[in-house]
Amino acid sequence: MKASVEHVAEIRERARLIRRSALKMVYDAQLGHPGGDMSSADILAALYFAVLKFDPRNPKDPGRDRFVMSKGHCSGAFYSALAMAGFFPETELATYMKPLSRLNAHPCNCYLLGVEASTGPLGHGMPVAVGIAIAGQIDGANFRTFVLTGDGEQQEGSNWEAAMTAGHRKLRNLTLIIDRNRLQQGARTEETCALEPLADKWRAFGWQVEEVDGHDHAQLLEVLGAPVGGREKPLCVIANTTKGQGVSFMRDQAKWHHGVPNAEQFAQAMKELQA
Repeated sequence: MKASVEHVAEIRERARLIRRSALKMVYDAQLGHPGGDMSSADILAALYFAVLKFDPRNPKDPGRDRFVMSKGHCSGAFYSALAMAGFFPETELATYMKPLSRLNAHPCNCYLLGVEASTGPLGHGMPVAVGIAIAGQIDGANFRTFVLTGDGEQQEGSNWEAAMTAGHRKLRNLTLIIDRNRLQQGARTEETCALEPLADKWRAFGWQVEEVDGHDHAQLLEVLGAPVGGREKPLCVIANTTKGQGVSFMRDQAKWHHGVPNAEQFAQAMKELQA
């Protein structure tokens, strides 16, 4: 989809609001994974406010597109997008991680409509998404299935079993997005267990691969919003991002994979995330 300047600006603003909301949730709860919240905010904004087909008033509509947040530890950004999209009141975000809250540290589909799968243990979301896409293929359904994973998550073998199955079955209705911020808990991905050449690996498993700037809203809208058309392969979108994007002291810092800003850092971050 070729987006207008106005549409791109709208998605950019949604992403900014997701970042502010997620950071406030982490600060108030004194728990969370703000680095990944920040890197994935633009992807989530593009999906929920331009690409995904859904109706929050009818969240179980059989024709809806499915989205699986495999990197479930980045729940602050995910919940913020869901609330902004109308799945539950934005005021409920204040209950994040509190006792009996529906907004757990990791999303659970037992509690929240709009959450297609309970995730958190890395490597689980991709196989679930493949299963959903297979069901749609068998039924001849028109819905699409999207799944967002972290790049450190690519080190989990379950992803590659799912990738092989999706390639074999030519799941053209499936789109994987990799939040490629090159950092995971404690270190860089390439220091921990090298992933490159990542694009070539996915192509070898029978996938079409597109690489984009994961903070460029026009690029995201173009590749994620493109019609399936004559494509006969599942689509892997490697979205090159920066951990902690939008907050100067968090950018490209492994220590912000998880962590909580102090009062001074929080005030600085929220100032940087102003319009």
